[in-house]
Amino acid sequence: MAKNGTLLWIDDEIELLRAHILFLKGKDYDVDTATNGRDALDRLREQSYDLILLDENMPGLTGLETLTLIKELRPAIPVVMVTKSEEEDIMNQAIGAKIADYLIKPVNPSQILLTLKKNIHKRDIITETTNTNYQQNMGRIAMQINDASTAESWIEVYKSLVYWELELEHADNNMSEMLRMQKEEANNLFARFVRKHYEDWCENMGDSLRVKGDENRPGRLKPSSLNPHLSTLNPNPSSQGTPLLSPYLFRDRIFPLLDKGDKVVLIVFDNFRYDQWKILSHELASGFTYDEELYYSILPTATQYARNAIFSGLMPNKIAEMFPELWVDEDEDEGKNLNEAPLIQTQIARYRRRDTFSYNKINNATEAERLVSQFAQFAHHDLNVVVVNFIDLLSHARTESKTLRELASDEAAYRSVTATWFRHSPLRDLFALLAESDYKVVITTDHGSIRVNNPLKVVGDRNVNTNLRYKLGKNLSYNPREVYEIKDPRKVFLPSPNVSTAYIFAWGDNFFAYPNNYNHYVSYYRDTFQHGGISMEEMIIPLVTMTPKKR
Repeated sequence: MAKNGTLLWIDDEIELLRAHILFLKGKDYDVDTATNGRDALDRLREQSYDLILLDENMPGLTGLETLTLIKELRPAIPVVMVTKSEEEDIMNQAIGAKIADYLIKPVNPSQILLTLKKNIHKRDIITETTNTNYQQNMGRIAMQINDASTAESWIEVYKSLVYWELELEHADNNMSEMLRMQKEEANNLFARFVRKHYEDWCENMGDSLRVKGDENRPGRLKPSSLNPHLSTLNPNPSSQGTPLLSPYLFRDRIFPLLDKGDKVVLIVFDNFRYDQWKILSHELASGFTYDEELYYSILPTATQYARNAIFSGLMPNKIAEMFPELWVDEDEDEGKNLNEAPLIQTQIARYRRRDTFSYNKINNATEAERLVSQFAQFAHHDLNVVVVNFIDLLSHARTESKTLRELASDEAAYRSVTATWFRHSPLRDLFALLAESDYKVVITTDHGSIRVNNPLKVVGDRNVNTNLRYKLGKNLSYNPREVYEIKDPRKVFLPSPNVSTAYIFAWGDNFFAYPNNYNHYVSYYRDTFQHGGISMEEMIIPLVTMTPKKR
């Protein structure tokens, strides 16, 4: 067998193509021939081929009729239509029948060779080229990692690593392993960067996020209606090296859109990573243009803290102090994200705004279908907020289900499952409606997740929280060199249930495990996706503003 593949060329004037056939054999292809559709189908019943070249204009069975029968018999074989005709209708019929390519006679050897490379060898060529390109860029990426010293430069590092992770998805194991090692090194250095600067970021935010601007601007509530704690001004954090953080999202990205007169739909995918967005962006590109950026989740990278900070515009301890009825402590049984709509309202009021909004939480397909059916009601509000919990549910279900762990065995499979869910979810119908609307659509998340593998022993009393990537308590025992410890939570605006409460955060692919029943615990949670700690995947998250193309 020829190493480059076997071809079947069907043409009633095959003798006129002997020069082309000899050329292909010289390129190490086996070429069988047939002069009509019936003989070609007989050959296909006996053996398979890597590609078929099919003449469109033949006596007896026409090329299009033969194509239909070939697709019934061997649907996976790519078929290249070869024809003298340039009629658009014939082209449309051939393309509609899912041909692989379309060549106009007279064809030259280079054209034939190109279509073979595209349809037989494309994956191998792409893999080889991608491997080579990554090898050539490894040194640059290493320098980019070592030189990263700002929040923005770490965003660029993460973008580069995700780009190559997606490019190398089908590469050989050696390249994928080298990228994994670079990413691991990057996450360790990123954690060092966060430990060095996180308290400074929090200090730059001041003791609360407060209104900046003219109190008498039209459409704003009067100062007398505000909480008296919120009357002073807030400095611009970006001028002090602090990146865009969770509490700034409404102030710096949502409110400016509303001020321009846009109606906004904010879709928050819980536990949504940047690489998952890159895959979903392919599904949405036909309906929207978009501006993509990345911002930083606060710590802990968990819904209770990060998403409540987004919706309130406040750091967690300020929510607990100013709106105690809306904050739920870790040791309480009540759900930690049940007060999101009231928190949005407090932020709108605090910024003296009169925006109307709706709040919708989607936990399953039935709720998504209901939202789609009620889409017309979005028009009654300036802002419509939709929280989608599927990806977070998938992450937790994967931990508990061996079947799901097989289906989403690694990052590539995790992305694939996310894309498959979206393609078949009623949410796709929601985006189809939005693509035909005049809304600005903002997609974001509260935090991402990372696949954990390395256990760290931690000891605590019965009141210690259950999260595997961060712990808080008054009697924690751990190796301080292995964690980011915060002994005074007030410095990073975290609630302190007790005077001696401390927080610790895991970084890289570490996770916390208790010494009792240690082996079972480690076996159960190793190789699961977790969040709450410090990693690029958890902290550096997508923020995308989309405009329907119909505009």
